[in-house]
Amino acid sequence: MSEASELEPLRAAITSGDPSRSMPALAGLRELPVEQAVPLLLLGLQQETFIVRSLSCAGLGVKRNPEGWAALVRVLEHDPDVNVRAEAANALVSHGLDQAWPLVLAAFRQDRQWLLRCSVMSAVAEHPQAASADLLELAGMAVEDLDGTVRAGGAEILGRLARQGPEAIAIQARQLLVRLQADPDHRVVAAALNGLQA
Repeated sequence: MSEASELEPLRAAITSGDPSRSMPALAGLRELPVEQAVPLLLLGLQQETFIVRSLSCAGLGVKRNPEGWAALVRVLEHDPDVNVRAEAANALVSHGLDQAWPLVLAAFRQDRQWLLRCSVMSAVAEHPQAASADLLELAGMAVEDLDGTVRAGGAEILGRLARQGPEAIAIQARQLLVRLQADPDHRVVAAALNGLQA
């Protein structure tokens, strides 16, 4: 049986327009090598259902190649659904933080959706190569957000920097945390107080 005919049922399921068929097919791609999985994941990105596009982004974060990277950049910048943009940001960070940082920082600045902003913060903060200065920049923008969830996420990062960052960055993080004790959102205040107990 040829490779093309083996992949045909997966291709048919992904493009079926039926998420109950597309989603298991996309999940099954983790068993395939990158060169077979990526073209099918790219097909998933073209589907109308946002959950199918989201899953395709997640897959491209695992099955990594330059074609998938380019597609994720396009999704991050242009997909109409914030769930999909957020998943693309996560997947780009999975490719490597050095390469992804300018893109996810630009998305954080331009995209005011709380889900996208929280996803970027989470992906960057959990990355072992995240630089303290970059985290401070991200958290500093986050605590100016109108959304309390985003501010609380920023406060949590500041708390970590106050405890573990280099001295100059820890001092700046603590100064921001002191200010956040007057935040109108109790979650932000709690995160600030927690961070200041360093």
